[in-house]
Amino acid sequence: MANNEESLCEAARKGDIGKLQSLIDSGADVTYFDKEGLTPLMHAAKHGHAEVVKALLDASAPWNALSPSNLSAGDFAMENGHQAAFDILLNMGIQAELILGTIARKENAKGNSNRDYLEDRVNFSEDKVMDTESKAIMMAWEKPLMEAHAKAICSQGGHILNIGFGMGLVDTAIQQYGPTSHTIIEAHPEVYDRMLQSGWGEKENVKIIFGRWQDVLSQLESYDGIFFDTYGEYYEDMREFHQHLPQLVKPGGIYSFFNGLCGGNPFFHVVYCQLVSLELENLGYSTQLIPLPVKDCLGEEIWEGVRHKYWQLDTYYLPVCQSIDDSE
Repeated sequence: MANNEESLCEAARKGDIGKLQSLIDSGADVTYFDKEGLTPLMHAAKHGHAEVVKALLDASAPWNALSPSNLSAGDFAMENGHQAAFDILLNMGIQAELILGTIARKENAKGNSNRDYLEDRVNFSEDKVMDTESKAIMMAWEKPLMEAHAKAICSQGGHILNIGFGMGLVDTAIQQYGPTSHTIIEAHPEVYDRMLQSGWGEKENVKIIFGRWQDVLSQLESYDGIFFDTYGEYYEDMREFHQHLPQLVKPGGIYSFFNGLCGGNPFFHVVYCQLVSLELENLGYSTQLIPLPVKDCLGEEIWEGVRHKYWQLDTYYLPVCQSIDDSE
């Protein structure tokens, strides 16, 4: 005879809310994984039973649990086109991350953030920059994305700021637009030395500032376009940077960032895209997410020798943020 948890999965699959609720009330484990590796919440999302999804979430079913194929309940709702179930899960994810973000901010205040990376050696090759653990810092496949970012932040002309040089892909693209001034912040000593060797310090309109952005804020002015792409930092660091945007971006200026947030899971990526848009809106910025297909430039051979595939999705959503008062 099936146990309570198997019955819970069955009720979730069928959308039997009455049976499900009585099983929850009798203490059935909403975190249970069945023999397929799926939770009751995943079954409900897969079949589009929005009411059941809500009941399971109310009973503390984990919204971010993953199946053996690395899919969450939100991914199952997305894949099967169940909008109502998807919306409930998306709102749950955003609310949970807003709360957890507060906790992460407190934890991060005690940590070193990107200090370890800055003391690490980096290895340069033709198509990538890697750290000593074979994790990619930046790769050549990002070139079309960086060109699109440069086009967005240079659309007003004027004074441009880029935080994080990496392979110089975005800065090379920015130069093509002939900005009045082009400021680059780079914190890694080896990347900085390589910039100087490559002649970046001799370009007329380029100003290089060596250091962590947190330590050089007093040297910055206000800019018509800003791009943010640092390695070895957390979402919390970008969130901290966003607090300075009102002072750093001129009215009507454009801000963009490398949108690698949760780049290994489609649903978590959507959650974080929405989360960052919401937080920027609270700071007075509207965010457009422009879809760019990247599947064709990401064959398996790209990742040879790379320990962590930091991007596994078919579409990249390029953020273009502008102060709300001036985007009308």
